[in-house]
Amino acid sequence: MSNPYDTASERMSILPPTMRFKGELSADEDLLIQGSIEGTIRHSQRVTIGKEGKIKASIAANIIKVEGTVEGDLTAAHSVYLDQSGNLRGNIRAPSVNLVEGSKFNGSVDMDTKVASSTARAK
Repeated sequence: MSNPYDTASERMSILPPTMRFKGELSADEDLLIQGSIEGTIRHSQRVTIGKEGKIKASIAANIIKVEGTVEGDLTAAHSVYLDQSGNLRGNIRAPSVNLVEGSKFNGSVDMDTKVASSTARAK
């Protein structure tokens, strides 16, 4: 079984470091964000905030991996992973949460599987 957090082995859309986006972003394929986004992000697959990513948005997806900086709430149907380089200021709702030593997190965690799954699907 492949690692659900491994972005290198899969095809995905990439928003480069020079890209700035403001508004509502939604799609069905995996997404790697290295640029800046302000607004909301809704995906049915995996969203990865790369080390250069700077996000001011609420994010709803199946899997969310944070390597960069996020200011906003995360809702995942499957899991949230905050990498060692990750910096999150916001609340997490997901049935599985992994905060790696060295990551920065300021918020609350809700691991009620029914709430996280239904919220992620509704968005």
